[in-house]
Amino acid sequence: MAPATTGTARTPPGHGTPPRVRRRGAAALVLGALSALLLALVAASWRPLLSLDSSLARSAHRQAVRHGGLTHTCRVLSDWVWDPWTFRLLAAVLVVWLFARGARDLAVRIAVVCVAGTVLQQLVKAVVGRERPVWPDPVDSAHFAAYPSGHALTATVVSGLLWWVLRLYGTPRPVLWAVGALLVASVAGVGLTRVWLGVHWPSDVVGGWLLGALLVVLGTGARRDRGAS
Repeated sequence: MAPATTGTARTPPGHGTPPRVRRRGAAALVLGALSALLLALVAASWRPLLSLDSSLARSAHRQAVRHGGLTHTCRVLSDWVWDPWTFRLLAAVLVVWLFARGARDLAVRIAVVCVAGTVLQQLVKAVVGRERPVWPDPVDSAHFAAYPSGHALTATVVSGLLWWVLRLYGTPRPVLWAVGALLVASVAGVGLTRVWLGVHWPSDVVGGWLLGALLVVLGTGARRDRGAS
């Protein structure tokens, strides 16, 4: 089955930019501006942000130590169900499926955006070099720099791309929204578990969400609504 058409008519000469393109452009500008602002605040160690991060992280850690059963569940979700490699495997399956159906351009686009997300997060981590939270009684551990959260960024990118492909292929609305709800819960859940486990500051997670959403908007916006090649 080829991707479903979205019903967007060709814009007549003189009628300006189609509304969908304007909305996508506006979303990219907002996400880009918010990502840049948060990155600047983190890099500058802006005190109000650090204070808020510290307060929220301490509160989450106290609860994590107190509720061992819930913390174990969060560790399983974070390290297995919502691990970046789980999402990358899901993206790889999607790419192979698209290639098998002859949608090679779309498959390549998905792969490129996912690789770009991994490269971007590692680059920003290396440049910013933000330290992770340190606790006298840790409930989990993680390595390398904190900002942005790779878990949050990867989950956002893969979930956004998967939902976009489902829309292109005309997935029935009830199924589309059910899958969308599951993906949103996963993206939100992975961010919350990283803070609960004490391996990220809250702003690390927000930064990952913002950068991931920006990559999805940019990656999907470059493709015109047309059938698979």
